[in-house]
Amino acid sequence: MPDRVVIIGAGIAGVAVAHCLSGRDGVGEVLLVDPRPPLTLTSDKSTECYRNWWPNQPMVALMNRSIDRLEEIADQTNNGFGLNRRGYLFVTAEPQRLSTWAEQANRTSQFGGGPVRSHPGPLEYRPAPAHEYHQQPEGVDIFEDGTALREEFPFITEMAVGAIHIRRAGWFSAQQLGSWMLDEAKQRGLSHRQVAVTGIKTDGDAVSGVELSDGGSIACDAVVNAAGPMAADIGKMVDLDLPLTSEVHLKVTYRDHRRVVPRDAPMIIWSDPQRVGWSDEERSGLEQIGRQDLLDEMPIFCHGRPEGGADSDYFLALWEYHDDVREPVWPLPEDDLYPEVVLRGLSTMIPRFAEYRDGLPAATVDGGYYTKTPDNRPLLGPAGPRGFFLACGYSGFGVMVAAGAADLVADHITGSDLPRYAESFLLSRY
Repeated sequence: MPDRVVIIGAGIAGVAVAHCLSGRDGVGEVLLVDPRPPLTLTSDKSTECYRNWWPNQPMVALMNRSIDRLEEIADQTNNGFGLNRRGYLFVTAEPQRLSTWAEQANRTSQFGGGPVRSHPGPLEYRPAPAHEYHQQPEGVDIFEDGTALREEFPFITEMAVGAIHIRRAGWFSAQQLGSWMLDEAKQRGLSHRQVAVTGIKTDGDAVSGVELSDGGSIACDAVVNAAGPMAADIGKMVDLDLPLTSEVHLKVTYRDHRRVVPRDAPMIIWSDPQRVGWSDEERSGLEQIGRQDLLDEMPIFCHGRPEGGADSDYFLALWEYHDDVREPVWPLPEDDLYPEVVLRGLSTMIPRFAEYRDGLPAATVDGGYYTKTPDNRPLLGPAGPRGFFLACGYSGFGVMVAAGAADLVADHITGSDLPRYAESFLLSRY
């Protein structure tokens, strides 16, 4: 067991590891180190959603464990972070895509993703409640035609030929969850220092401490790299070349004052490519400012969800059409047209959003980086010198995987029995 663990990074990844380690028997002192206040870089820029819909067994297993932990914490806190089970609704106008989804649903079911139900079919569709997460369906509901889909979701376009509803999915307040984890960890003895790590010391083949930007240092026998977009830089301190790239991802929050989307709706995702409906004048203007990217066919997955409670009129939306991979910089690159473009993309799936074209509703844009590996699985476990551990590469699933990933990293650090999927997340797979 380590006598002292330093966790580099106070985002949701690092906070979750701190929470998990501070509750483990035999673990000595745990310190969380970051130059920024906790949960303030990319962790508060998330869509705050979760799902157990993944194309491979290790990710399904890891995410199921993480969702188990989320539900346990929700029970423990009287759902103090607003966990729901509204699901993800993937919508399409292409019959072939619907057929492909059905095949994927059956594979994911075999991985542990839950049963598959078709509608119309022998089992009646069971709508998701707005706030409950107990005793809800798991697996996938497949709407095999547009009529069945619009019976449940009448705001969806007539173009849609069907959809799949992922049921062990929804969203929550990542800030409230992270704050609770941090408070719990501090009550168990966690120390927090708001300072940057500038170097990692080694003694032979093992880590022995970290050097700090204030000129000080901390002796330790374990270091966790949970530095999010800066994880590759931390890896270089122990001569590790981590296979990580960072993509810019923006999101926009609108005031949906017309209540275009019901407040109890799921996450809704248009899963086909599309062309944005610009007028001739608008097209000419976009050509003049060099925005040909907005005139060509646009990518899949324009999506969004209601934000806030029943009395709120906020709607959070995302569409990653930039394909902007870069070294992380702050502030993020801006796109003044983003709210307009996303709104028009949403109107393909939800026609009533077109009502806002002549008067864009009040909108706020922010975002962060998806820092990912080539296979889009996180890096979890030992790498490099003895006592150095990875908890990074969380891509766009950081808040949903953090609890389960922290359990796995803590298992590695404490020498506990590892789940069968553990090897799938080691750096050694590369």
